Amino acid sequence: MATLRLEIVTPETTAYSEDVDFVTLPGTEGEFGVYPKHVPLLTAIKPGELRVLKNGQETFLAIGEGFAEIRADAVSVLTDMALEPEQIDTAAAEAAVERAKAAMKEDHTGEQVAAIQASLQKALAQLHVKRRRRHG
Repeated sequence: MATLRLEIVTPETTAYSEDVDFVTLPGTEGEFGVYPKHVPLLTAIKPGELRVLKNGQETFLAIGEGFAEIRADAVSVLTDMALEPEQIDTAAAEAAVERAKAAMKEDHTGEQVAAIQASLQKALAQLHVKRRRRHG
């Protein structure tokens, strides 16, 4: 069976680099899946859950905003965050959610509101991935 080379790169590191069978990404227009031989595509991604299927095993990562380039044999994800469940600090993510919710009650410029919302979405993505692992 054909595979895809999945590369997830953040400003700090290459967070993931393996051959996989299938990837589900949180696109800005909704989730979408990628199998080998997918049509070439460049798209924006939003904070959320990235799912990987490899040898019948599913892996979940919390990812931030960024871009995904899809080719027939590879998926390259450039993002500001990519965390596996064991890298996620639940207490820190919950605190970030509370800070963002409190900040949303104050007056801010549009740019500040967008930054607060992005922070909230990234923290919620981390909690979703961490809780899925615990209950899944």
